Amino acid sequence: MIEEKSSFRVIKDGQNCAKINMATDDALISSFENNDTPIFRVYHWTNSFTIGVSQDFSSYSFTNDYVGDYAKRVTGGGVLFHGHDLSYSLVIPTELLKSYNIKQSYEKICYFLINFYKKLGLKTNYAKDDESVMLSKSEFCQVGFEAYDILVNGQKIGGNAQRRTKKVIFQHGSIPLYTVKKSNTNDDKCNSIDNRYGISLEDLNINLTYEKAKELLIDSFEKSFNVELISSQLTQKEINKKEELLKDKYDYTI
Repeated sequence: MIEEKSSFRVIKDGQNCAKINMATDDALISSFENNDTPIFRVYHWTNSFTIGVSQDFSSYSFTNDYVGDYAKRVTGGGVLFHGHDLSYSLVIPTELLKSYNIKQSYEKICYFLINFYKKLGLKTNYAKDDESVMLSKSEFCQVGFEAYDILVNGQKIGGNAQRRTKKVIFQHGSIPLYTVKKSNTNDDKCNSIDNRYGISLEDLNINLTYEKAKELLIDSFEKSFNVELISSQLTQKEINKKEELLKDKYDYTI
């Protein structure tokens, strides 16, 4: 899938609110040119909600005492709560994966996540390989079991979504480190939000700091694909685009 010894920029980002995280992803996608180095970004969140790109905020009712930020993702799906998860974003030239359809690329990209969980001593597999699981009829990023959801002991852990443009294949996803302890919404559509990821590492008696989890995730990516990771920051072009998006696209209140 990914050529061995190819190079990736690895951006070790910190904790950001939803608007900054989504504007950063958006900027990485829109700023990417055909000959640019692929990007692997790792980051986490302040307490936030995100909803799918085609969703309407007016369909949901959020509590403001616990969550202070909202944003639309650049991918689809419903509502997600963030604040307990470590996330990654991957920007790859479409040309690099042109021989793979979306299902094939999804499975192959998620391989590094399988290896991440294996590093923690967990037995993992894709939902499609578990005969006891009834798959949903939808493809990706919906509540339920999709073919390439990652399971631990038959329970879903984390979630991933993909978007394709002419220039790039973008994929992002999250690893739930801790269990969400309380409900954060008054809307019936969001009542199951605490269980959106199924289980967390905390539920499995594994406690990792964000920094340790970030280190293990980056190592799993590097070892899984045998690539060279080059430590990087946002370029000035990407920073300018992010600031433009924050002003023009992500400047909203609910």
